[in-house]
Formats: sequence, structure tokens, C-alpha cells
Amino acid sequence: MSDPELATKAPESDAMETGAGVGEHCVTDRPNPDDRQPSGEMTKFGDIDVYVSKPGDYPNSPAKLLLLLTPGTGVHSTNNQIQADIFASEGFVVIMPDQFRGDAAPNSKAIPAEEHPSILEQVKLRAAETAKSFLVDMWLARQTPEKVIPILLKVIEAVKDEYADAIAHGEGIYSVGYCFGGKYVIMLAGEHPDTVVAGQPQGDEEVGMVKKGPLIKAGAVAHATLVTREDFKAVQAPLALACVENDPLFPEEILQEGRKQFAASNIKHDIQVYSGVPHGFAVYGDYDSPAIKEAQAAAFQQILTWLKSH
Repeated sequence: MSDPELATKAPESDAMETGAGVGEHCVTDRPNPDDRQPSGEMTKFGDIDVYVSKPGDYPNSPAKLLLLLTPGTGVHSTNNQIQADIFASEGFVVIMPDQFRGDAAPNSKAIPAEEHPSILEQVKLRAAETAKSFLVDMWLARQTPEKVIPILLKVIEAVKDEYADAIAHGEGIYSVGYCFGGKYVIMLAGEHPDTVVAGQPQGDEEVGMVKKGPLIKAGAVAHATLVTREDFKAVQAPLALACVENDPLFPEEILQEGRKQFAASNIKHDIQVYSGVPHGFAVYGDYDSPAIKEAQAAAFQQILTWLKSH
């Protein structure tokens, strides 16, 4: 990001205490290691695009309901759809909504450079990357909780009717979020005033307001971004966190706030920190490094174990 401070000012009131925007892996898909193709289907819940993936034997065999929230690459990303399919193969009816309403992040992947680019080519590349960073910053400024939360609420209301059996089987809704989506899993796991849950700005009128409890039974988050101290202070539902060591998008002070809140509230949690991996490592996609591949598999197993044990 060319200006990480700019990237967080619009979405968060206490942005200076959050990670700096989003990283490359939040807005760009990694290579598809097996050239695998999605097996679920795109549908609509009202006017919201949703990718749905189900276990092969559903509904003959019961399954739990999983709300999967994506990185900036969004619902139409092949990698995200395959990620949903993988969870479906583990016994979940997976609902992955378009939380951006067709406004997924601009592709910020660097243009491949020549081995020895000329001075002119270097200038062009720098200009292109600056323009992309600006577009991502502008995109991020549009993706506020006031915009995203109402979309998630509509989807949750829709699944309560359409997949009541899966929700009943799991005794609630489970949720997993990667990168950008991670913040919203944490929010859904929290207790908030009606104004926040409804996606409306807060004000002095919230004093004395009855708060709503968590909208999910349990959640898991991989390398979240834009998480605030207030997000963690509101958490009431069990959470698992797969974090990246020295992650500027999820600073240590924010993680420590989470640890403190979990301990003070006696909330069930599982925090694992993975070293030597980039932000975004847990999202489906190929890496050359065996160590990153191993960590990716470990993070998925951490999340899956957490979901199945709650």
C-alpha cells in the first residue's frame, strides 16, 4: 500500500490502532495448484449473489451451516469457491455471500517485470503500481461495516428459512473469515448495540440501548485485517484465530487485546501464530515454499478441528 494510514481512515473510527489496510494476498488469487474447478453453484438470496456448496450426501445426511466470508477477491474468485467446496466436503453446507455487492477489490498484482527493465520500463512499472495501490485504497474506503453488515444480515435471515435443518443440526450458524472477511466474523461473534448490528452509524443515542448477542455459534478467522480493539471487546462467541507472525495488517497489540478480552470474559478460544508465512497464506492457492504449504494445511486443520468441536 502506498499509504497504509489512508487505507484505514475511512472504514474505522479508531483506524490508527488497526492493521494497515489489505495486502496483496487479499486482492489477488494464488495459482490453482491442481487446476481444480468449483463444484458448487452461484445463486441469489434476494438481490445478493451467493455461492453455495453442499456435501455430496446432503440433505440425506445432516450437515452444519457455515457462513464463509472472503478476502477482497470476493465470491467470484475460483480459489474462494474451491475453499468453500473443501469445507463442504467436510460436512458443511457452505454459504459464501458477495459481501462487496459486485465491487470486489481491484487486482493489485504486480505486472511481471523484465529481468533487466530499461529506465523507462521501471518508471512505467512504478506508475502502474502506484495507480493500483490508489485504486485499492479507494476500494477499501468504500467497504465499511455500515455497508457490509446489512448484506450479511440479509443473508443470515435468508439461510434461517432455506437451511433451517442445517442450522438446527449445528445448533446455530458457524462462520469462517479470511483477511477482510475475518473482521466480520469477529463482529458477528460479538455483542453490539442495535445500531451496529443494523449497520447504522453509532451516536450518543446508543447510551442505555439494549445490546444484541452474537449472530454465530462459533467462528474461525485466518489472518484478519482492519480488526479494532472494540471488535475484540464485544466478542461473546468462541473464536479460533490463525495469525501470521509479525503481521503489519494484524498488529501484535491488536492480538494482545484479543487475548486479554478472551481471558477476562472466559471465552473459549484457540490462537495459533504461524511464522515464516505471508499474510493470506491460509487461503486456497499454491506456493513454491514447502514450509508455507505445510502451514496452510495446518491452519485449515486448526479451523476445521475448531468448527467440528463446537
